[in-house]
Amino acid sequence: MSLNNKKKPLLHSSILYVCGLLLFLEWLYPVGDVTYTSSLTVFIIYALFCFVISMFQLKWWIGFLLKGFGLLFIVNGLFMDATFFTGMWFEQLFADLAYNLEALFTQQWYYLTPLFRSLLFLLLIWLMSYLLHYWFVVMKRTFLFVLLTFIYLAVLDTFTIYDGDMAMVRTFIISLIALGVANFMKELDKESIDFSWIKKTPLWTIPLVVTVLIASLIGLAAPKFEPQWPDPVPFIQSTAENAGYNGAGGASVQKVGYGEDDSRLGGSFVQDYTPVFEARVADEHYWRIETKDVYTGKGWENSEDPDYLSQNGGTISLDTFNTEAVETEKLEAMVDFQGNTAIEKLIYPYGANQVYAAGAQYFMDPNSESIETRISGEPASLENYTISYNNPSFAVDELQEAGSDDPESIHERYTQIPSLLPDRVGELAEEITSEYDDRYGKAKAVERYFGQNGFEYQTTDVPVPEEDEDYVDQFLFDSQVGYCDNYSTSMVVLLRTLDIPARWAKGFTSGEMIEANADDSHDVYEVTNANAHSWVEVYFPEVGWVPFEPTQGFSNLSDFHRNIDDASGENQDDVMDQTPEEEEIEPDPELPEEEEAETAMAESNTDDTSFAINWWYVSGLAVILIVLGIIVYKTRFRWQTYLLEKRLKNRRDAKTYQDAYHHLLRVLQHSGLEKEPDQTLREYAKRIDMRYSTDEMAQLTNYYERVLYNNETGDANMQQLTQLWKNLIKRIMG
Repeated sequence: MSLNNKKKPLLHSSILYVCGLLLFLEWLYPVGDVTYTSSLTVFIIYALFCFVISMFQLKWWIGFLLKGFGLLFIVNGLFMDATFFTGMWFEQLFADLAYNLEALFTQQWYYLTPLFRSLLFLLLIWLMSYLLHYWFVVMKRTFLFVLLTFIYLAVLDTFTIYDGDMAMVRTFIISLIALGVANFMKELDKESIDFSWIKKTPLWTIPLVVTVLIASLIGLAAPKFEPQWPDPVPFIQSTAENAGYNGAGGASVQKVGYGEDDSRLGGSFVQDYTPVFEARVADEHYWRIETKDVYTGKGWENSEDPDYLSQNGGTISLDTFNTEAVETEKLEAMVDFQGNTAIEKLIYPYGANQVYAAGAQYFMDPNSESIETRISGEPASLENYTISYNNPSFAVDELQEAGSDDPESIHERYTQIPSLLPDRVGELAEEITSEYDDRYGKAKAVERYFGQNGFEYQTTDVPVPEEDEDYVDQFLFDSQVGYCDNYSTSMVVLLRTLDIPARWAKGFTSGEMIEANADDSHDVYEVTNANAHSWVEVYFPEVGWVPFEPTQGFSNLSDFHRNIDDASGENQDDVMDQTPEEEEIEPDPELPEEEEAETAMAESNTDDTSFAINWWYVSGLAVILIVLGIIVYKTRFRWQTYLLEKRLKNRRDAKTYQDAYHHLLRVLQHSGLEKEPDQTLREYAKRIDMRYSTDEMAQLTNYYERVLYNNETGDANMQQLTQLWKNLIKRIMG
């Protein structure tokens, strides 16, 4: 019988554990397809290594050393330059760990290094080798992991490029075998059935395997219904890209950043400070990506499909303004994308004329003025490039005198408004601009309007228009809260109702300066997803497209000047009133643009009390509280003994003595001297006294029984027993 009992766990547990390993590998196989993980084979080998060690149930410290050494060996082979297990090697490892721990505490997940991510992945594999042994072999509870595996594969197959068809079949076969073995062995143990041939040979599993294989083949060959539900992926992707639109006027929450689908605007968003690129430039300015010309009442679309034209030799044939009529300065910028940014469009400043990047081709769509970047003929995001541009400075007096003689193509295309646009939008535009005769004055009046009439920059609780509601009308007359899309779209539509050509532009603001005077002429700016922005471009005859910034808390990053000769005779107050640089709120140059807006709004409300949370202090306080909690828990028996001793001296009653005796039992249990279930208190006391060569436990137990059953107490006895109780606890706790 002893021989059978030894064979049973080795044979049957091995079958279950191998099934668990095969199911776990199904979790690893998709990683290479859905992430940027390379060397997946190394992680699979480490998983096999950990599972083999756990299957043979080596002593815990041997398994710990083997798995730990294997983990460090892989990390060394993949990432380390220094010689394995030398002082320099440990110094490099600890430096990397310290850097990543700091990134974790500051919640900057993007900065985690590949070494640290791989280390966490290896630790997860290590942990799973233990957990699966416990679930499959010890507890024989396989169903939950089987269910999670099916859900995991189904989600990946539905929402990623991973093809999970064969993975589902493999999982089905492995799962049925595991469930069959686990449940069969449970029944044998439950009924105490003694089939020696079952315990000695795995032949009994052959019918199970054959049955599973036949069922799988029938399932594959059998005719199947077509999908009864529509594919949810297009809907989810549309929802994610449609600026929070849910079709019912609710306010969905989206993540801030650049996206191409602007057909449904509105809704709240959460900030995302993931870096997109770093720019080495002489001065801050907008980073343009594209424009859109058709306002639908819900958002923006383009009137024509993209027609990309090759830009030979990186020369950009884009003229947003008349270089002969606009004063320019020739500048150069270096753009370096960060991490896994995937924007297959050129991000460029106004006046861009030449791009330099090895192996890249550029194709411009004249309709949207977006420039697609390609490598080997396929759309691709660039890692870095250098771009030359003529930075414009617009003369205010020339804009005031530009007139309204627009080319017919410009006027027809960029004054479009929906036929169902409420009349009150146009009436408001007339009211705002009634004091001005020139186009520039009207544009500036609309730009200033939002800062003087109670509009608030807000990223949360931003409504989405109902099906029968216009996006601009809702913002202007109902909510009056929103972010850049609300402001820029509203300004474009207001100007178009006045027959002033205007269009919607999008890209990024300048970002935050992270290094000043990097090379005596350039500063380095970090641009994040939070700097994604939209603004307005207004057309002026003989000048071209001029940017305007209506969003609360943002300043126009384009340069404007006034010719001194023309300005000398004018009213200085009027000049200052119409200068685009003038803003209601001066943003803090140290803050990202989105934060500037929130800061500006906070400063404009003098009744609100604002404060900043220093997360370093919060983290430090949390660490101190955790350490104190650990210390209190580790010393709980000592301070509980001290408090009970004080109670015994002050309150010599039966209840206090019972509490003290129960505390003594807990101390003994914590020290590994737990009372056996079939032991009486006197037998237990005798065992403890023999352990410590004393009779103190017997005296304390004898008095405890008298107190418990006869309610006997006495001051003299209590004083003596308190001392015995204290002495015994000191012996136990050392």
